[in-house]
Amino acid sequence: MITMQGKPVTILGKSLAAGDKMPHFTLTANDLSDAVYDNASGVRVFLSVPSLDTPVCDTEVRKFNKKAAELGAVIYAVSMDLPFAQARWCAAAGIDAVKTLSDYKYRRFGEVTGTYIKEVGLLARAVFVVGRNGKITYVQYVPEVTNQPDYEKAYAAVLAAK
Repeated sequence: MITMQGKPVTILGKSLAAGDKMPHFTLTANDLSDAVYDNASGVRVFLSVPSLDTPVCDTEVRKFNKKAAELGAVIYAVSMDLPFAQARWCAAAGIDAVKTLSDYKYRRFGEVTGTYIKEVGLLARAVFVVGRNGKITYVQYVPEVTNQPDYEKAYAAVLAAK
């Protein structure tokens, strides 16, 4: 069960687990181009966040940005924020290692990862680590959307996936 500010929310889509193949989806890049996920090789991390303009999401993305070089993985922060807002936030926050992508247009990421919050049209907080073979090696659905993920477990999972 996922809550937002202590209240249960309806999550649409199917939850994923370690061992599942990461589903295909299309997101929107900051330049409005399509960013298609097709199980490309390499370790990838997908941070599902409600909105970059909130303190919890801001902290999360900054922490992963700071740790990116050490982790050696491609890291994406996915939200429903418009691509223009994502680009503006990244510039103001000095985010240069985490790539921001938006699910506002297709709303497929939220559906295939079990993170779409029906009541507010945002994504729930989750961390997905995808290994070189396109299979998920680690999933963390944060039970309360306004809480931080367990960073140490997520970092360890990324390093183990290499």
